[in-house]
Amino acid sequence: MVNKLLTSNIEAIFSILAEILPDPKTELVYTNNYTLLVAIVLSAQSTDVGVNKATKDLFAQTSTPEEMLKLGESALKQYIKTIGLYNTKAKNIIKLSEILVQKFGSKIPENLEDLMSLPGVGRKTANVFLNCACNLPTIAVDTHVARLSFRLGLTAHKDPYKIEQDLLKVIPEKYLKDAHHLLILHGRYTCVARKPKCSTCPLEAYCPKNGVRILESQQTY
Repeated sequence: MVNKLLTSNIEAIFSILAEILPDPKTELVYTNNYTLLVAIVLSAQSTDVGVNKATKDLFAQTSTPEEMLKLGESALKQYIKTIGLYNTKAKNIIKLSEILVQKFGSKIPENLEDLMSLPGVGRKTANVFLNCACNLPTIAVDTHVARLSFRLGLTAHKDPYKIEQDLLKVIPEKYLKDAHHLLILHGRYTCVARKPKCSTCPLEAYCPKNGVRILESQQTY
């Protein structure tokens, strides 16, 4: 059981973020579930801005697995060569497109296990897709989510899976669907890693720099 102080602090944190960002969404630009999945795969260790620049022309030409296979790996690389690890990502996108056509009837599976069976799709990528495309209350732990969750005392772990499980337990259900986007956007634009904008941060009262540590008030009974 989590005590009242822990619960009230977490409620306050997500209430504030939800008020500031009432409709948080991915900043990746896509046209359908297939292009969303491709964009998420490309976004690994890359910025959304960089991915969007590369996929603007790509998605004008390809919006289905069949069209991607027709384009081919070499041509795909030319579209995404400005993105980090583009050689590996191009191979994975072609392979996952083949599997989608052959095994899933060109439809994107809507469960974690099948998604993670696709090349280039790890747990984080699968959770992002399920959240964005299927509106499921999944938590995708990227660097922003991990950093803010630890900083705010929502978890004591640094392993992404353990962070995910902690967040699923402590975040109020009404905020779960938007939680990872709320943390990502706050980490991207306010609590930035190198130079956090503490003077304008709406969560200042709950920040460890002011002596607040949520985990210190966590107890089990």
